[in-house]
Amino acid sequence: MTQPLHAMLADVRRIASLAWPVLIGQLAIIAFGVIDTAMVGRFSATDLAALGLGSSVYISIYIGLTGILVALQPIAGQLFGAAREKEIGEEVRQALWLAAALAAIGFVLLYFPEPLLGLADAPPALHERTVQYLRIVSFGLPASLVFRVYSSLTNAVGKPRLVMFLQVGALIVKFPLNTWFIFGGFGVPALGGPGCALASTLINWMLAIVGMTVLVKFEFFRPFEIFTRFCWPVWKRQAALLKLGIPMGLSYLIEVTSYTFMALFISRFGTTSLAGHQIAGNLGAVLYMTPLSIGIASSTLVSQALGAQRFDDAASLSRHGIALATLIACVYGALVLALRPHLIAAYTPDQAVIAAAMPLVLIIVFYHLFDALQISTAFVLRAYKVTLVPTVIYAVALWGIGLGGGYLLGFDVGGAVPMWLQGARGFWVANTASLGVAGVGLYMYWRKVSTRHVPVGAERAHNA
Repeated sequence: MTQPLHAMLADVRRIASLAWPVLIGQLAIIAFGVIDTAMVGRFSATDLAALGLGSSVYISIYIGLTGILVALQPIAGQLFGAAREKEIGEEVRQALWLAAALAAIGFVLLYFPEPLLGLADAPPALHERTVQYLRIVSFGLPASLVFRVYSSLTNAVGKPRLVMFLQVGALIVKFPLNTWFIFGGFGVPALGGPGCALASTLINWMLAIVGMTVLVKFEFFRPFEIFTRFCWPVWKRQAALLKLGIPMGLSYLIEVTSYTFMALFISRFGTTSLAGHQIAGNLGAVLYMTPLSIGIASSTLVSQALGAQRFDDAASLSRHGIALATLIACVYGALVLALRPHLIAAYTPDQAVIAAAMPLVLIIVFYHLFDALQISTAFVLRAYKVTLVPTVIYAVALWGIGLGGGYLLGFDVGGAVPMWLQGARGFWVANTASLGVAGVGLYMYWRKVSTRHVPVGAERAHNA
């Protein structure tokens, strides 16, 4: 076996050993939404609509705020690689203070959601149920942010199984709690959609409490001295977290909003087009979990290598992580292409919806490949503490090319768009192109960043 091939396989094994627990945990989180939708749909159509509207508001706020806290991961990862354990404890304490401040902002937005819901112009009954849903989940948001600090730390130090076990355990508890609160029983009235919000809130607090207990009790975390002393916010460290975290949060928000607005625009073409879009979108979301997991795993190993000033290892791990994500995406694409009719038929027996979904699922083959390239490269760049330029790339590509181009194609602005590019297909083609531009742009920028081999390379990358 040649030396380059041996090094590549060694990197792939290291990445895979961290990626598979992340993947299982992410799939468990997806299952939360599936369970909520299936169970609330059996209660009433109004509650199902309130769940959809409330979830879209909650996810937008949650993703933006938790994205800021993910800044802890590259910081802690580099400190762990440099064997500066006590500084990790300080950064965790500062991240918890930041989580408290973000929780206060998020709580106000969720508990008083009328300005946001005013944009939807929902009927009174739907508006009321949505407000109930959002007010309940507002009490779970602080716990969600604390758990994000826990998951960022455990991923940073190469312990993703400690997150996976809790997420899978939460999924097991989710079904009975949903059943109890949605449909009532044992003295609890039937709450409908707000019932699944109550279940999620209780589970989020359980996760936060268990997560913090793990940090206290597990021998592995004791050298970090996280809770050995009290400290107030240190503005210099808070500024460093925000410098990394705000662009990260914006990147997540750009991804979420670009897809959300695409769905809103496609809804104008009718329920059949929207149903076909939902099938393609759901399939793409499931496929996305694999490159996302590889990206998180690669980021962990790269940040640790940078902290130890092993810059060649960092570049090698980055390159092989990106290659692994895109290679698996090619395999997934071939499977989707071969199984396309069967995959769509598993979602619906409606022939009109199947016809609408078929071309969109074909586009998913290319969409997922570019998605894998961009997300794996984005996480590697975060390991280098580079976040500002990637956010600009995301904004230009996903909002400009994806949404702007999709609008031009989908609605035939100008009257020169061929029929096969109009409607939902136009939005999906433009979104695929936007991911391609983002992926290539991020990869080229990573190559530039990774060549900076200087004694203080990690700090130099931080200032990029």
